[in-house]
Amino acid sequence: MAVEGPPIAWVADHRLHHAHTDEEGDPHSPHVGEGSGLKGLWHAHSGWLMKTQGGAEFRKYAPDLVEDKGMRWISRHFMYFVGLSLLIPFVAGFILHGFSLTAALWTLLWAGFVRIFFIHHVTWSINSVCHFFGRRRFDVDDKSTNVAWLALFTFGESWHHNHHAFPRSARQGLGRWELDPSAMFIWMLEKVGIAKNVVRITPERQRERLVGAGQTDAAQTRAAA
Repeated sequence: MAVEGPPIAWVADHRLHHAHTDEEGDPHSPHVGEGSGLKGLWHAHSGWLMKTQGGAEFRKYAPDLVEDKGMRWISRHFMYFVGLSLLIPFVAGFILHGFSLTAALWTLLWAGFVRIFFIHHVTWSINSVCHFFGRRRFDVDDKSTNVAWLALFTFGESWHHNHHAFPRSARQGLGRWELDPSAMFIWMLEKVGIAKNVVRITPERQRERLVGAGQTDAAQTRAAA
């Protein structure tokens, strides 16, 4: 209902991105495909939607979803969910404002089309901004970054460098002051028994991945010898 494509296609593209991050084969890197600079940023932000979106092989990159009957049904009926995401605000505006068609259209505009516009650009900023500007602290081979000012708008997704360091982590805001509303929501789902087997990264594992940690360990080993 965020209108970002069928879930199987979305997951396959995302996993392809992780398999070839910021190198040839990455569907939306600002550093390959369209070069660097503003042209690369535009490609990563939204240009890729017309060129490489949906290009990942589903059975290779999302076999678990392909085999899931519920996910297949949702993906097949994606356009119905898109229609529902527009119908709900239209009907809500119509009923809540005294059966006014004008109010229904205004609600459709703001809670429908404007909502989609903003959520798309916020999502796309992860692909572009969070691979171009920001900070890094873990030893990873790609160019992913953490962008603090985007954290609230992206519900914690802009701690993208952390995500690339630990892709299976349910929490992306790994630092004490790194706001991550999505992780809070997952924690609530876990408490009521809906979410299970939630993956969290221990402080020890985080320290092992810090830039320079490997060199420090090697130096300590040589000193001990």
